[in-house]
Order: sequence, then structure tokens, then C-alpha cells
Amino acid sequence: MRLDKYLKVSRIIKRRTVANEACDSGRVMLNDKVARASAEVKAGDVIEIAFGNKSVKVRVTSVQESIRKEDAKEMFEYL
Repeated sequence: MRLDKYLKVSRIIKRRTVANEACDSGRVMLNDKVARASAEVKAGDVIEIAFGNKSVKVRVTSVQESIRKEDAKEMFEYL
């Protein structure tokens, strides 16, 4: 699954366009490398996103095309 779509489906970032812009500006790291929006995400990957002066680091536990809002937090774990 594409990185920007994963960020939206897992609800780490609310909108796909915002996720896409974050990737384009170099604020998203996938396995310690700056990632493009089109990068493939798979279980076990580590994603780090810089939000202003703080950052969020998560490990991907599952990749699903669609999921209920209540179950979205099971797609990743905070590190």
C-alpha cells in the first residue's frame, strides 16, 4: 500500500492530501530514510513523522485497504 494512503487509512493523518504534502516536504521517514508518498508500506516498517517541534514514531502492525474507525489504531503501535 502507498505510504500516503496508509497514513490516511490508519488515521495517523486525517486527509490523504495532507499526508501527501508531508511526504513531499520531507517530514516523513520510512525505516530511517526520507520517504515519498508512493513508497510501499508493509508490516514491520517504522514510520516517523515530524509535526512542527515534535515527532511521532510508529511501527506498522498490519496493512489493510479499508478498516472501521474504531479498529484503525490496531494497524500500528507507538514507539
